[in-house]
Amino acid sequence: MMLRFESRASDSPWIDTVWTCRSEKVAEMTSVAWVCWGLVFWQHEGRAYASISGPETRTGTAPVPQDATFVGIEFAVGTSLRVVPTAALVDGGVELPDATRRTFRLDGARWETPGPDDAEALVDRLVRAGTVVRDPLVTEVRRGHRPEVSERTVERRFRAATGLTQGAVRQIERVRRASMLLTAGVPVADVLSDLGYFDEPHLARALRRYVGRTVRQLHEGTGGALALDLTQSTTS
Repeated sequence: MMLRFESRASDSPWIDTVWTCRSEKVAEMTSVAWVCWGLVFWQHEGRAYASISGPETRTGTAPVPQDATFVGIEFAVGTSLRVVPTAALVDGGVELPDATRRTFRLDGARWETPGPDDAEALVDRLVRAGTVVRDPLVTEVRRGHRPEVSERTVERRFRAATGLTQGAVRQIERVRRASMLLTAGVPVADVLSDLGYFDEPHLARALRRYVGRTVRQLHEGTGGALALDLTQSTTS
């Protein structure tokens, strides 16, 4: 099966990534752990769908229909929906009712279904309406600042806002970075050194748990469809 992913960063502080995808054959894909929640819009056989996706703490598999097209908005860590706590979305999601090609329903209102270039405009409207909110303390921590509250308070608010611990977020972000480097052909020894893994078995366990691939599979591009944009830059 082919999944054609493309993704881009955003200059909006509310958005982590905007992505698109097209499936070319019916099959399964391997999902990859991720720290963001998102809105996903897709079309298949003339019907439109919309859903809220939650953070994922492990790898898994999911069926993908043939010739479906997707647009996704991944929201920055620390943001959340007013109507659904992010903690309630972890390893799950919610299908939004009454979606059409032009509009979808969320938080008691109708919104225009975005294309990949309309994501920022939609999110601006959601923020102004109070549908998308964020905890400024989590934003501050993510920027490397140390707020004047206890570590226990920071961890409690971080988990309430994201559904994850700070440690889990770091682990997942690190293993996704490792996946990108390995796919780009970076030697394992360099990945271990650059990202602080103890040894290759430590990296292998993380890949198995969060990505569902081995080092060899990532180097060779084998193992089937993977829900990760492997064309992203690895030079950050």
